[in-house]
Amino acid sequence: MLISDFDFDLPKNLIASRPIKQRDHSRLLVLHPDGKIEHRLFFNILDYFNKGDLLIMNDTKVFPARILAQKPTGGQIDILLVRELKENTWEVMYRSKYEGEVVITENIKGKIWMERDEVSNIIKRFIKFLNIKSTNIYELIWTYGYMPLPKYIGRLPDEEDKITYQTVYAKKTGSIAAPTAGLHFTESLIKEIKNIGVAVRTLTLHVGVGTFKSIKSESVARHKMEAEFFEITPSLLKEIELAKEKGNRIITVGTTSTRALEGFMSGQYNKVTKSNARKNDNESICGYTDIFIYPGYTFKAVDYLITNFHLPKSTPLMLVSTIASRELILKAYREAIDRGYRFFSYGDAMLIL
Repeated sequence: MLISDFDFDLPKNLIASRPIKQRDHSRLLVLHPDGKIEHRLFFNILDYFNKGDLLIMNDTKVFPARILAQKPTGGQIDILLVRELKENTWEVMYRSKYEGEVVITENIKGKIWMERDEVSNIIKRFIKFLNIKSTNIYELIWTYGYMPLPKYIGRLPDEEDKITYQTVYAKKTGSIAAPTAGLHFTESLIKEIKNIGVAVRTLTLHVGVGTFKSIKSESVARHKMEAEFFEITPSLLKEIELAKEKGNRIITVGTTSTRALEGFMSGQYNKVTKSNARKNDNESICGYTDIFIYPGYTFKAVDYLITNFHLPKSTPLMLVSTIASRELILKAYREAIDRGYRFFSYGDAMLIL
């Protein structure tokens, strides 16, 4: 299986640069197993739920992981915070080969450098924040950082993105990209879903570079996903088991919820203990999963998927092509393009039955 099998042409004018004003009024393409396609609005998703179904969302919270720093010469470096390693020290991504001090604000400086990872042989980049008096680095990031909008959106992030590039149920800080399928939900829609007897539950997967990292090998099977932190409660696992026994459906919101659940169910994860699982204060199962779901994989839990429209040749596109089939997904994408659907993070939605 080749990555070129998952390619398609998308007019640039269909890439959404901003969300619509009413989250749950985005368009919804419904794909049935027999290939039938319906065109609805997102709040019509209620019509496809049954009492007893289990709807699972990713409650991760995106933080403003993009920092603009100045070199001593005055040049600017756009830094993406990838993950916190220890106090005031982060793994980062930036295009420059510069190493040395940078200025974040008048009172906050940093030092950036590069190292070659001995295992992967990949050059990695790091920053250590200097002159930090606050014990909570996230307070500084929320003040001076920008939301990490994908480059394809084609504009700089602004303060409004701190609200719109976040689900209404976001709770646990840790993602550098939004679980975008969840952006279509409103609090009132979630309430309506609960009122018809659907159990709405959450898990956590902190989205890292692995979710949107491009595939460099032509062979799909040779791609290696980077591990991402997840957290699932034993009570949720019990509910999934009972729902399956009763013949009810498991519906995940987004590819990240799906990867967290399937990563655990398939055993493709490294478990971490409570002491080093960040700020986990319950009895959740925590770990890092690098599961890569592409056609040929058999789902252990998920029946239906709510998702957005994904980039050509991307790992999320391969995941949705596993819930349905590559042929049906590409057919649906062609129809969505013909009908002017809005694509990618701030775009429209899809329900795969």
